[in-house]
Amino acid sequence: MILTKYILKNHVAPFLFSIFTLIGIFLLQFLMKFADRLVGKGLGIWIITKLIIYNLAWMIVLVVPMSVLVATLMAFGGMAQNNEIAALKATGMSLYKMILPPLGASLLLALFLIYFNNNIYPDANHAARLLMEDISRQKPTLSLSPGVFSQDVPNYSILAREIDQENNTLKNITIYDYSNPPSINVVTAKSGVIYLSPNQKKLIMDLNEGEIHEFNNSNWNQYRRLRFSRHKIAMPAEQFTFEQSTPGGPRGDRELGAPQMLAIVDSLQKIRERYLSEMETAISKITYNESPIVTEKGADKIYDRVKQRLNNHKNILRNILNRLEYNKKEINRYWVEIHKKYALPFACIVFILIGAPLGTMTRKGGFGMAAGISLVFFLIYWTFLIGGEKLSDRGLLSPFWGIWSANILLGILGIILTIKSARERIELKFDFINKVLPKSWKYNPDENENS
Repeated sequence: MILTKYILKNHVAPFLFSIFTLIGIFLLQFLMKFADRLVGKGLGIWIITKLIIYNLAWMIVLVVPMSVLVATLMAFGGMAQNNEIAALKATGMSLYKMILPPLGASLLLALFLIYFNNNIYPDANHAARLLMEDISRQKPTLSLSPGVFSQDVPNYSILAREIDQENNTLKNITIYDYSNPPSINVVTAKSGVIYLSPNQKKLIMDLNEGEIHEFNNSNWNQYRRLRFSRHKIAMPAEQFTFEQSTPGGPRGDRELGAPQMLAIVDSLQKIRERYLSEMETAISKITYNESPIVTEKGADKIYDRVKQRLNNHKNILRNILNRLEYNKKEINRYWVEIHKKYALPFACIVFILIGAPLGTMTRKGGFGMAAGISLVFFLIYWTFLIGGEKLSDRGLLSPFWGIWSANILLGILGIILTIKSARERIELKFDFINKVLPKSWKYNPDENENS
């Protein structure tokens, strides 16, 4: 029990350090990728914080298995570097027993990730997508430059020759109003103030000492000029205020849990059976004609009728085949996501089987060595996973083998490495004894066998 706690204790600090480091890297990559969509939108800190929190879900799904491998390499590498692995083996404790505590912990992590993937991750993905769509629709705040027409407001063109940015005061204003076609209104004013309404729905222009010139494009004989001492114009401002959509609506495959996707796959299978039935009916009509073709006199008329009937059946079959192909792609796409819900958590167990023997063999417990070795296996894993996903989506490989091939291959490699490392017990024990004993007392098994 004491050894179990000690081995697990050696994993905790590297695991937490790896999680925070990798999340920081992913977060920095995310911000660099979407910075151009966030800058200049006039978004509040809370909106950006929510976007980051929602996107932490997919980061956790990827980071936890990666952190397991880094932590295992650091823990077992550190114990091997300090000769603790050799000491444990000298007492008769095999590598299999040393792996059991982290293997049990990885099983708990895998179960947690399965629950996370099916219950928390889909909702976070859905909320992140809606929030990102809302941000994409958000236009930058109204920016006026002295002497330059601004057309940020739909159906309005605004010119202010002097602008006081501190109190939003404008001078020598000209506004072209196209909001009521075919009429065109030109508003001029000596000064004015611009601000948003309390409900953030309207952009208010409070003007002083000006004129309104009204034109009619359909009748140029109609012209009217109005003078005012004070006049207000309410323009639409939805594009300058952020409004978040409420959750709901259709969800994509990455916004659903495995049970929901299984229900969709079942419905798609029933639709596929209906398509197959339609195809059998169409083929039977071609093979067994319900009415004779030769009912007209003359070879040309018979030929035209046969050609027309074959073209009709050809179009029907092509339509059914296209629907069947699309249906199959949809089924494969959902099966890929279903398998990913379980394959990624299972990677925690696979990485324990790889990290423990490799850490024992390298005898280096530093983060640099662990990160270097982990990077190689991460690249191998994600290459198989992404490649298998693409092949499965295209129907070239079954979704099971496309997603689970990385786990299966690396799992077999981990088992081979574990067995090989466990068989080095005697050599490691002698090496440990030689380091502990004085030089004159060193133990050499070859000399003892010769004597």
